[in-house]
Amino acid sequence: MSLAAPSPVDSTQHTVPDIRRPNINFSPSVWGHIFLQYDSESMGIINDNMKQQVQMPKEEVKKIFLSCKNDVSQQLNLIDSLHRLGISYHFESEIDEALKQIYTKFTNNKEITTNEGGLHFLALAFRLLWQKGYQISSEIFEKFKNNEENFNEKLSKDVQGMWSLYEATQLRVHNEDILDEALDFTYSHLNSYINTQLSPFLCTQIRRCLNTPFHKGVPRLETWYHISSYNEEPSHDKVILNFAKLDFNMMQKMYQKELGGITKWWKESDFGTKVPYARDRVVQGYFWLLTMSYEPRYTLARKLGTKLALCLSLLDDTYDAFGTVEELELFTQAIQRWDISLIQSLPECMKVVFNTILELWDEYETTIVENGKSSLLLHFINWQNPTWLKQNGAMKDLFQLTMNTKLMELYLLHSHFNLLSFLGLGEFSNKELLDWIFSDPTIINAAAAIARLTDDKSSHKFEQQRVHVASAVECCMKQYDMSQEEAYKLILKEIEDYWIVMNEECLKLDCIPSPVVESIVNVARVAEFTYENFEDKYTNGELLKDYIVKLILKPISI
Repeated sequence: MSLAAPSPVDSTQHTVPDIRRPNINFSPSVWGHIFLQYDSESMGIINDNMKQQVQMPKEEVKKIFLSCKNDVSQQLNLIDSLHRLGISYHFESEIDEALKQIYTKFTNNKEITTNEGGLHFLALAFRLLWQKGYQISSEIFEKFKNNEENFNEKLSKDVQGMWSLYEATQLRVHNEDILDEALDFTYSHLNSYINTQLSPFLCTQIRRCLNTPFHKGVPRLETWYHISSYNEEPSHDKVILNFAKLDFNMMQKMYQKELGGITKWWKESDFGTKVPYARDRVVQGYFWLLTMSYEPRYTLARKLGTKLALCLSLLDDTYDAFGTVEELELFTQAIQRWDISLIQSLPECMKVVFNTILELWDEYETTIVENGKSSLLLHFINWQNPTWLKQNGAMKDLFQLTMNTKLMELYLLHSHFNLLSFLGLGEFSNKELLDWIFSDPTIINAAAAIARLTDDKSSHKFEQQRVHVASAVECCMKQYDMSQEEAYKLILKEIEDYWIVMNEECLKLDCIPSPVVESIVNVARVAEFTYENFEDKYTNGELLKDYIVKLILKPISI
């Protein structure tokens, strides 16, 4: 297949006669084009004064970090705070060096784990080291068990320690029985604390972690939550908090500018008129990319990645809310073969979608060449097969299809990480990384499965209005002859198993740049957030509105 994009289709050709199509009515965008204002020269600009305001406290925070280099406990707590406040990317080398030294102390000095370490200290060290790929033994928690090999009930008085241990269990892998036991032990006790006399900070943190453990939380949202509650922590540092707020607000300016440009592209493309059945979800699409890679160095990845996500949304709606099976067969073949001659008989709106893909490909190719990566080109991958999607599939067929032919979420994953590899993570871009991405890594498949299953669980009732859509819930009910509630429980168990698989892969992938691995895990995080509580925050824009205001529109008071 030639990598050169074919010539755009002439969208003035005849249309097919009116036929019966899925009757799906999506709500309009809750944003309209209000973000267009940020595409202007005078809006969304990060000026020198703002950069200077951020730089001064940054140097102060670095001094704080260096001042506690001889105190492991202080180091761990500071590293945790920097992660939660969303400013750890400023101190990557310092954090890496500190964790390396801490790991060496843990492996060379058993006194730290056997005598010196309390529950909070050991649980925090365990989590931070495992997050970095340093696999210390979970046997360090054996000291907290009683003669009956159960966790000592006296631990329940150590609220902070219980919270830290619960957070640590979220990184568990298969055959780690002690972490499974710790999860059950801490979860039940933390729930019992909710209505007791806790400090405002601990109460907020425990409620938050029981709903969304930090390991599974969307990083940028976790940053907003922690900045908002950090001043309630008795030992909080005002310099660090001030820096986190300034950095957060400066990043908002950058996000506004990026989103303004994408909104302009969508408006000028006139999809509302040309593809009237499709969802206008520009802001939600950008939100997905922002939550996967929020740092300044990924600005190009967010811009092009959002356009890709919106193209996928157009494709998704074309398959689910417009095309007939016969039309979609032709459309699929055209994309797979990169052959415009196959779609000449299709409706004009489907030609517009195909043309948009071609135009986006041209933009990708131009950007790649401009960034000196002309020897490495992005490739389109196969699209889903619509003929399977009639309601006769089994659960095992759905999983097999997800893994082998790459449903929408897996296509999004591959495309996004190709983009990150070439553009956002330029320092890591090479053929080896690309080969790894296209080798169907276990971690990408696991993240894709979580995205697919969470989506199906939340939206399957709505999607049954469509003629040719099957979901994991219906497949479970049919294959295993179970109720809807039983299907939900099975799917939740599958999702948790995939999280464990991802945890295992994160420990194994020491040869893959950690920002790449982290971005893959972020796909699962944002999927769970988007589809939690049987909601679809992407389709129903009102559900996401407050979060977008917090992250993109409303600065934090300083």
